[in-house]
Amino acid sequence: MYAGGGYGSNMIYLGSTISRDQSYGYGSLSYGFRSEFYATFSAVHLSGITPYMAFYIGSLNYSHTFNNWFDISAGIYRYQVVPSLTDTLFSSFIYGDVTFGFDWKILYTKISAGGLFSEENQAYFQLRNSRYFQTKEFFRKNANLSFDPYINLLSGTLTQVKTNTKTSVMITHPYGHWKRNNPDGVTTTYSKKFGIIELDIGLPVALNTDLMTIEAEPSYLIPLYDDSDYPGAKGFIFLISIYFRIL
Repeated sequence: MYAGGGYGSNMIYLGSTISRDQSYGYGSLSYGFRSEFYATFSAVHLSGITPYMAFYIGSLNYSHTFNNWFDISAGIYRYQVVPSLTDTLFSSFIYGDVTFGFDWKILYTKISAGGLFSEENQAYFQLRNSRYFQTKEFFRKNANLSFDPYINLLSGTLTQVKTNTKTSVMITHPYGHWKRNNPDGVTTTYSKKFGIIELDIGLPVALNTDLMTIEAEPSYLIPLYDDSDYPGAKGFIFLISIYFRIL
């Protein structure tokens, strides 16, 4: 059994901000069984938002390592927003994915395929390369520092927006309210296509002991579609978390 909490500068999920570009704090409780099955419940607070807990996250995860170079994992996640905030934040949704991991010794590659179920169902694909390493033990061999730099490429559904005068491309927000009202005399049509959404680069650094982990994760997001009318999330994001093993 683990308890945790943390603070982030912005919560980006599948290429979109679900904290509306606001900082957030969270608390979580997680139960692990045989280091393969985990059930987690989290509550999230957004700055300046009432009620205090804006939405909740429940997840079930399973992972299995077949040998020293191949593993698989699967997860299902429920994001449940407080009813009074559905028009302000997002519509509640479910996301599920399956991931295949390949350890090339120099790099660790994760290939994930997932589906999101909400107002509009969508598919996503992620390709992540990372390189985990850690320092030698210190504090009488009770602690170490670990590093897991990564590069992640996210693909999913993009929406092409055509008006009388121009064509734009934007991220499709299936759990948000993204269609806009047209000015007088302007007609708009929407069409969808599957494409690359973003590239994100991060460097999680963690202090690990037998009973506690403190992790800081700076990352940088680069949208890979170019449209100034519907800009996506971009720039630095910072997350710091702490976890305690309580049982």
